Amino acid sequence: MFVGLVMMILMAGTAMGQYDCYNPTMRAAKASYDKGDYRRAEQLYREASECYDCTAQQKAQAKRKAEESKKALQAKQDTQNSGKKQEKPTSSKTEKPKCDKPVKVSSYKSGDDEIFTVGKATFKMVWVEGGTFTMGCTSEQGGDCSGDEYPAHSMTVSSYYMGETEVTQALWKVVMEFNFSYFEGDNLPVDDVSWNQVQEFIEKLNQLTGRTFRLPTEAEWEYAARGGSKSRGYKYSGSNSIDAVAWYKDNSGEKTHPVKRKQANELGLYDMSGNVEERCSDGYNDYYGSESQNDSGGSSTGSILVVRGGHWNDVASSCRVSFRSGSTPNSSSNFFGFRLVLCP
Repeated sequence: MFVGLVMMILMAGTAMGQYDCYNPTMRAAKASYDKGDYRRAEQLYREASECYDCTAQQKAQAKRKAEESKKALQAKQDTQNSGKKQEKPTSSKTEKPKCDKPVKVSSYKSGDDEIFTVGKATFKMVWVEGGTFTMGCTSEQGGDCSGDEYPAHSMTVSSYYMGETEVTQALWKVVMEFNFSYFEGDNLPVDDVSWNQVQEFIEKLNQLTGRTFRLPTEAEWEYAARGGSKSRGYKYSGSNSIDAVAWYKDNSGEKTHPVKRKQANELGLYDMSGNVEERCSDGYNDYYGSESQNDSGGSSTGSILVVRGGHWNDVASSCRVSFRSGSTPNSSSNFFGFRLVLCP
């Protein structure tokens, strides 16, 4: 009954505010328009017109704004083209057309881990040996568990690589060529990006690297947060003392912080508790039964998708390794970021 009530609240969306996708997207679109970034404004207005919780009138308004942005972009381009000076050639030789330089990508093994450089951004993918663990409300969580963390159940995951840190703004900018994070800084985790935008980022990163990156399943996320096969049974990711491992409501100063400033967990992963909540690939569902399960990845469809780990403005109990939350695919917030998984 409790779980059902949680899901009704999540589905309510607008009433909660946190899950309202229309208004935040419209505000971001207007900010882009005011900055003169009409291309981005058009994209955001079109996203707003597809928000699940908006009315027909709101959809029409967003579509109209998208068309206005498109026209403004065309007018800006026409003005720029008409203002260009025609220079006389200084040589009889035909010059080769200038092309954008391709993004340089490299990687190398460091023990069991793999380190990538994409453009000027470098990041590590940490090897996580697969295994079986108890997922959900376990004894070290004490009385803090919510109804959707029950029943605790045995889960088996295969081996994979997990990002040492949350995806930084430096990497996001190299891949996406824009950055609309609320808190700005190359070494800060990217924030204010929707699940759908993350999928676009991953597709582009895979094209650049020729590898298969993706979001973690919920089981992969919790297994890694608990320390995998090296787990010491901590309440938070890497410690029973939240201040040692997490930026949260009581110590964040109401902002995100550069990655890797707190203590790592048993696997060498940073900030899996706090800083920004991390998106997973699974739809938000109840735990079914208490029998042993193999991680099948769940479904990435539905109106609510899983986010994990708590964020910079969360209370301590929301930063526990078993705490669960959710978000709509189109919603964005400065609470939300993500971490990558790499298929072996």
